[in-house]
Amino acid sequence: MKNGLFIFVGAFATLALSWAGVVLTAHNQLGGLTQYKDPVDDALYPQPLSGLANQGRLVYQDLGCVSCHTQQVRREGFGSDVGEHSRKWGQRQSVARDYIGEGSVLIGTNRIGPDLRNVGTRYQDAEYFYKLLYAPETKFAGVPMAPGMPAHKFLFEVRPVGSVQASHQAIKTLPDGTEVVPTRRAQALVAYLLSLKDTYEYPEAKPFVESAEKKEGH
Repeated sequence: MKNGLFIFVGAFATLALSWAGVVLTAHNQLGGLTQYKDPVDDALYPQPLSGLANQGRLVYQDLGCVSCHTQQVRREGFGSDVGEHSRKWGQRQSVARDYIGEGSVLIGTNRIGPDLRNVGTRYQDAEYFYKLLYAPETKFAGVPMAPGMPAHKFLFEVRPVGSVQASHQAIKTLPDGTEVVPTRRAQALVAYLLSLKDTYEYPEAKPFVESAEKKEGH
């Protein structure tokens, strides 16, 4: 018991140093990442979100979309996200630089639904997302069903059709003479989903190729 205090202090110091080592190492490795400057056109990547898309990121977070959808494409060999016989959720693996412009990183932990990191590349029509949000259980106008996804009808407004014609934003006209129109929150959310596209290939995102020397060593 005389050495109890020293044992406690030693154990605490060991844990504290281990934790600090992990945090500081990660910070030194990732905390200094900046936009990558393309050597050809001098453009900076990743490019910042537009104002509306940035608002949509907050709507995405508020609705808890991260509970069912991830935003991380695994490289070939670690899952079937990319490759010839894959889900085609991306053209390359996700890397840390993809997330540096985000206030909060919404990688997620569950894939109840598909990964959304590159959903803006797979679907480039805003109306597709509006219809999917409004009635995911119904297939209409070419939009496939999304079984298990909850409807987000509260993101839409049902109002009488104008005296001349339906609104250009209307996604559906109902038999009772009303139309379904996306609210500002729906527009922001869809703008965010359309912005999710990691198409630029950074040097660190190039496919990993195992060296011949390492293969021969097995």
